[in-house]
Amino acid sequence: MDLFMAGLGFGLIAASIMALAAVGFTLQLGVADIFNFSFGAVMTASALAGYEANAAGLNVWLCLPVGAAFGAALSVCLNRAILTPFMHRGAGLFGMVIVTLGLAIVIQNLILAIWGPVYFTYQVDNSSTVRWAGMILTTSQIALAACSAAIMVVLHLLLTKTKLGKAMRATAANADLARTSGIRTSRVNDTVWALSGALCGLGGVAFVINTVSFQAATGTDYLILVVAAAVLGGAGQPYGAMIGALIVGVASEVSATVISPDYKDVVALVILIGVLLVRPRGLMASVDLVQAGGEETIA
Repeated sequence: MDLFMAGLGFGLIAASIMALAAVGFTLQLGVADIFNFSFGAVMTASALAGYEANAAGLNVWLCLPVGAAFGAALSVCLNRAILTPFMHRGAGLFGMVIVTLGLAIVIQNLILAIWGPVYFTYQVDNSSTVRWAGMILTTSQIALAACSAAIMVVLHLLLTKTKLGKAMRATAANADLARTSGIRTSRVNDTVWALSGALCGLGGVAFVINTVSFQAATGTDYLILVVAAAVLGGAGQPYGAMIGALIVGVASEVSATVISPDYKDVVALVILIGVLLVRPRGLMASVDLVQAGGEETIA
């Protein structure tokens, strides 16, 4: 029981961090209709931007907005300079997958070329240990989880209470109809890439703070779990991605603690396959939960 509770504590922290990246990934998929395999590489690059700021003397917690800003800027630039031109030239779904895989390889190798095959470590202030109900967590981990929860609340309010949230929902449902209705879909697209990139950057910095060290391929390796969480919740469903992150995060960490760390990713993917066999479109694909004015709309 002690091992299970310890794994549960680690899983809740992992889920809160994974939710940031999974929601960012699924926003891109839902609005831009791109399965972006360069997402993990952008996470690593954002974490590296935060690392450089930390090495220059910036407090580690202020590196979170640095990573968010870098992720947002890089995502918008990649979309405008590379992804959108390919889509305008008629690249299909499979073609865009190849393009984003190529971007991931380029970004990862640029990091290797400039910084080399080394591990990077943030300078994190010493934190105390909190023990509760068999869970053993540090104050830094609790702070990361609280930060993630606050961001999820802000995102919920953005999606449900603002005109931008309604515009994002309309663009995701039918971009042509949204455009003829007066919505500036190009601006909405840029906003989505900036928002999802910021979540990507936040997730990258939060993940490497929690795991202590990282290297050029860390984000790409972590992308497996992020995609599992996003797909498990339902493609394009922010709330589904949050639930998927909770399931994947807890399952992977509990299995790592109780069984073996070697089965961590395997257990998460087995759960994903099992759920998709029952609900092929994910847990929340039947209901569009990006609400407008508090009303749910059946997809």
